[in-house]
Amino acid sequence: MGTARIPVLGVGFDNLTMDEAAETALRLIANRSRAYVVTPNPEIVWLCRKDPALASAVADAALVLPDGVGIVYAAKILGRPLRRRLPGIDFAQEILNRLAKSGGSVYLLGAKPGVAELAAQKLAENFPGLRVAGIHDGYFTDETPVIAAINAGKPDFLFVCLGSPKQELWMQRNAKSLDTGLLAGLGGSLDVFAGTVKRAPETWRKLGLEWLHRLFQEPRRLGRMLKLPLFLVMAVYERIRGE
Repeated sequence: MGTARIPVLGVGFDNLTMDEAAETALRLIANRSRAYVVTPNPEIVWLCRKDPALASAVADAALVLPDGVGIVYAAKILGRPLRRRLPGIDFAQEILNRLAKSGGSVYLLGAKPGVAELAAQKLAENFPGLRVAGIHDGYFTDETPVIAAINAGKPDFLFVCLGSPKQELWMQRNAKSLDTGLLAGLGGSLDVFAGTVKRAPETWRKLGLEWLHRLFQEPRRLGRMLKLPLFLVMAVYERIRGE
């Protein structure tokens, strides 16, 4: 990126607007860079503090974008504010919009069987001009044929929706073996694009309450969501310590 990343509890984030992130991504795609993008939320940052392999995979990314509102709050608490939150799904939509205008392509990897197929149909409807270079669900043990299928499609943009930390480790391990422009770890985005999971209304998203809407949809996530207050408390603690 050419500029220092903003450290938030041990993970460095690129301090960009959506347009800047998209322009950087398109340059990487045009250069067939085989680089990858990660979009950590507080839960992933928390995991990075305990998992050196995940921390390494995140640090090696060409772009590290702040997905969760908790990242933005923590950066502000630490006195190192980020310009804005850049949710992975919004970033993906922006890239797809731009690729559609130039006849670019995307490969969809991840989610349960059938989800990627449905997402491909929806993307074809919503992004006229975009080509779907291929699809593969996230339920595989041998990655060799998966890599071969991706390389056969030669996509400009590769969705990697395997969940964390699997998707970040997978991208770090395989990026240079793939014939693609750019990879992005996008968690559950395929379910949203497929319509099997409903995203929060725009008003909720603007208020930074998308996490709460998701909790209403998936109450089993309560234990994971409770880490957010602890995450912010840790940010306050590090600010007091002057770290």
